[in-house]
Amino acid sequence: MPTAASRLQIGDQFLPESNAACFWLADGTRLLPDDRFARADMLRWMFWEQYNHEPNVATLRFWMGWIGDANLTDVQRALLPGKIEAGKAALALMDEHLAKHDWLAGGALSLADIALYAYTHVAEESGFFALADYPAVQRWLARIEAEPGFVAMEA
Repeated sequence: MPTAASRLQIGDQFLPESNAACFWLADGTRLLPDDRFARADMLRWMFWEQYNHEPNVATLRFWMGWIGDANLTDVQRALLPGKIEAGKAALALMDEHLAKHDWLAGGALSLADIALYAYTHVAEESGFFALADYPAVQRWLARIEAEPGFVAMEA
């Protein structure tokens, strides 16, 4: 069961998945594209974040920053090479897309950009990824940080 911190409660209803909660919160804002295809593409990037980016980029940051290299289990150690490669592939795919597009979906800042910003901007903290290797990602991070109302995330 998700912890109270990882779910959104609306009355007596709960949304336990972070991207579902974000989608609910963004309803009626400019973060959800009006165009039907752009909205679906935004969701594609959000699903991709949960299944390709977060399990590798974010997990490695957690393992190295909070658990610590000396405390990793044998299973975690065995998973490191695959997670590192998958994380690099995720960042490379983002870089390739962002080299051609300013934003992930719909031609404007969307919820997909916010969802992927969260772990991308701190990817280097694992010690396995160098954002300098992904210049289009770096430009995208700067665009997000230049948005009116941007609030820096604290670790």
